[in-house]
Amino acid sequence: MSDIPTVAVTDLPGDALILDVREPDEWAAGHAPNAIHIPLGDIPARLDELPPTDESLPVICRSGGRSGRAVQWLVQQGFDVCNVDRGMRGWAEADKPVVSDNGQDPQVL
Repeated sequence: MSDIPTVAVTDLPGDALILDVREPDEWAAGHAPNAIHIPLGDIPARLDELPPTDESLPVICRSGGRSGRAVQWLVQQGFDVCNVDRGMRGWAEADKPVVSDNGQDPQVL
């Protein structure tokens, strides 16, 4: 997977626009504040929801596997995207902001 464009969590601001491809329960438990949620399996049907950006759109999952697959596929479709190295686990370990949608303290599942 070395041909997949990747970005380090530490290179992203806490308010970065990010595409989160995790499942709904993972998203609800905790996600980056400005993330857009489109589960991996829904991406082909929801390409029109990807935001226009002036730079590469970071894609994130829990640890980098699913987002890596999403990035690989999106690059083939002509999108400028990059995989967030170490995913939401790395995001949380770097003390980046995490918010939840479920009323609980945010956590990375």
